[in-house]
Amino acid sequence: MGFILDGLESETYDRNYSDRELLRRVVSYFGPHRKKMALVAGAITLNSIAGTGGPILIAAGIDLLARRPAATATPAILLLTAGIFLLGAMAWGFNFIQQWFSARVVGAVVLKIREDVFAATIRHDMSFYDEHPSGKVVSRITSDTQDLSDVVTLVTNLFSQVLLVLILTAWLLHINVFLTFLLLVMAPVAVGIALSFRRIARTVTQQARRVTAAINAQIQESVSGIVVAKSFRQEQAIYDIFAANNRQAYAVGLRRGLTFDSIFPILNLFSGIGVAALIYAGGLATRAGTISPGNFYLFMQAVGFYWWPLINIASFWSQFQDGLAAAERVFALIDAEPKVVQTAAEPVGRLAGRIVFRNVQFSYTTADGRPPTNDEQLQTADNLQSAIRNPQSVVLPNFSLEIRPRETLAFVGHTGAGKSSIARLVARFYEFQGGELTVDGRDIRTLDLGAYRRQVGLVPQEPFLFSGTVRENIRYGFSDATDEQVEAAARKIAGGDWLKDLPQGLDTDAGERGGNLSMGQRQLVALARVVLKDPAIFILDEATASVDPFTETQIQDGLETIMADRTAIVIAHRLSTVKNADRIIVMDHGEIIEEGNHDQLLARGGHYATLYNTYFRHQSADYQPPELPEDRLPVFSR
Repeated sequence: MGFILDGLESETYDRNYSDRELLRRVVSYFGPHRKKMALVAGAITLNSIAGTGGPILIAAGIDLLARRPAATATPAILLLTAGIFLLGAMAWGFNFIQQWFSARVVGAVVLKIREDVFAATIRHDMSFYDEHPSGKVVSRITSDTQDLSDVVTLVTNLFSQVLLVLILTAWLLHINVFLTFLLLVMAPVAVGIALSFRRIARTVTQQARRVTAAINAQIQESVSGIVVAKSFRQEQAIYDIFAANNRQAYAVGLRRGLTFDSIFPILNLFSGIGVAALIYAGGLATRAGTISPGNFYLFMQAVGFYWWPLINIASFWSQFQDGLAAAERVFALIDAEPKVVQTAAEPVGRLAGRIVFRNVQFSYTTADGRPPTNDEQLQTADNLQSAIRNPQSVVLPNFSLEIRPRETLAFVGHTGAGKSSIARLVARFYEFQGGELTVDGRDIRTLDLGAYRRQVGLVPQEPFLFSGTVRENIRYGFSDATDEQVEAAARKIAGGDWLKDLPQGLDTDAGERGGNLSMGQRQLVALARVVLKDPAIFILDEATASVDPFTETQIQDGLETIMADRTAIVIAHRLSTVKNADRIIVMDHGEIIEEGNHDQLLARGGHYATLYNTYFRHQSADYQPPELPEDRLPVFSR
């Protein structure tokens, strides 16, 4: 059945944990709930006693009635009935206490585990999200953490079953020692049968988790890209992919179901053989007179109560693998080692914005998570996603640059030159492998990362807006801002004229991913968000690349506001952004080949001049297209 598992490889951060380590980690979450767990344990104990007390009371009552005269039988029967009723009520009450408090504890534990795994997830650096589909990460945070609650419930039930077996064993020993020892001899065999399923149970459960995660990832990607799919008439194609994944899920689920469903039939078969052996041995003992027929009947009745909890205990480890597999996936996500590691957490005041690269070497990891080879390091790409999929590495082989405080610096160059890589390193999204990167003379790795990023404002080429109003999105980076501060920040962008185009102004619903707004409006919201944040370092990954000329003018007005009195790093694709920069850095394959301002670089007639004449010149207001010879003019213009 190897073909069933095709495409269900583990993630690069997955790891194997022993059962003992997983149990220790899970149990550690119950520490703050010791008192409630003690109450649950007490309720389980009393519930088990009350549950077994009924048959014991019946057996004692039968013996008592057999010895009493008929005249006194009625009061004894009434007393026996009342005792059984009382034990049943007590068992119900103790079971209610057990279920009530165990549900609260399980809910609190799952809540804490989910908080921990989500906190660990959002702490991971950007390379983690480049390598791992978000749908699979979401599956671990939601589905796998929820499955841990089943493990906890299973543990509490196991405790109840163990107590029940111990109490029944004591009663059976009281009835007949020989037959009880014969029953106990069979117990390890049942446990051994159940444990033999442990390894395959863990394997098939892991595969079931992975196929669920793969389906979640594919559904999320399909829904997110539905516009592209419909525009290219690929609805059937994405459905076919889903259908293939769904069939794989069916095959894996069937294998898992057959594995778990075969445990109980095998154990029941063994229990039937055990009961037959006990009947034969008990019959011989009754015939020999070592046990009375009544006691033998009571013993076999007790065996009926005994086998079910014993089978549950024996099958526990195989069933428990379902929860342990979920725990293993959750803890692997929590324990995934970050690549961006701060060596200290020094406080960060208001930054001047002096950024220095000294012989920085930087490479993205390859698609399989291994370090890039020397040949791969010769390849560079601005687009990280294409680099991950190639799989080639994005590289700055030996990059040095000083960015002065409050300087506006523009990076230009062909795709793959390394422009965005520099911006990502400044934002501390990725870890560099060599050299030194300092901010205001301090190693960027020694700064408190949260405090540092509060001083960095980033506007990506495709801004992301969250569900909610425009006002809430602007306030996103500064949650304590008042409505007046939010409105003031919005009006600093193009004088606030863009707000007139919003149906409800700042209270307009942005929609999922900002879908209710145009691309230009989203960019303006992103710029207002940065204005409100008031960072010392501003990074712009060309916010005007996908907007109309009118919106570009509004954005340029906003950029002038943002760039004033702060260090600005601009990944430029438009002339309007480039020509106003204090300094332009021309990149090629991770190296600086030219630098200077717009006029200086044009005067040199080098690489920048070529880029300008090819890509930028036609954007100039005074651009005049070259006149064509008479014989090359279109027919309608002759």
